[in-house]
Amino acid sequence: MGVLGGPFLIVSLLLAGAGAMKAYDPANTVGALRRFRLPVPSWAVRAGGAAELAIGLAAVATGARWAAALVAASYALFTVFVAIALLRRLPVGSCGCFGKVDTPASWLHVVIDACVTGVAAAVAIAGGDSLAVILRDQPAGGVPFVIFVATGVYLLFVALTALPQLLETMKSAPDA
Repeated sequence: MGVLGGPFLIVSLLLAGAGAMKAYDPANTVGALRRFRLPVPSWAVRAGGAAELAIGLAAVATGARWAAALVAASYALFTVFVAIALLRRLPVGSCGCFGKVDTPASWLHVVIDACVTGVAAAVAIAGGDSLAVILRDQPAGGVPFVIFVATGVYLLFVALTALPQLLETMKSAPDA
């Protein structure tokens, strides 16, 4: 998988985490979908979250093209959903991507989702490796690589949740 190994694991683990959060608490996602005039019941959002969790974990465990294609398709749907919400100026305070965690719909979200769609699509085309295979080739037993991936997941999560809120606050704050 080469240079895409780390980024692909990051986006796959983020998808798995987001799915787990939606499966645990689907309320924000249900609300966002209803504002989109899609009256999806909580159980369906929970099932979708469980599917995201399974797709993300399958991608990490196997690195298979089919799993990468499903990761790419998931992020492509998120990209389209948030872009349409923004273009239609729907009152979506949170897109529901991370369940209860507030995730404001923003153009930053669209750009990030489009970029990670590209990462997953590239792996779907080129093929990937499982986490076990990637770790086997890492120095120091893979510990630095695992720290890199964990940090990447966290930073991507912050970029989708806290950063848009911070930018909005800064935009609306009076000049000092």
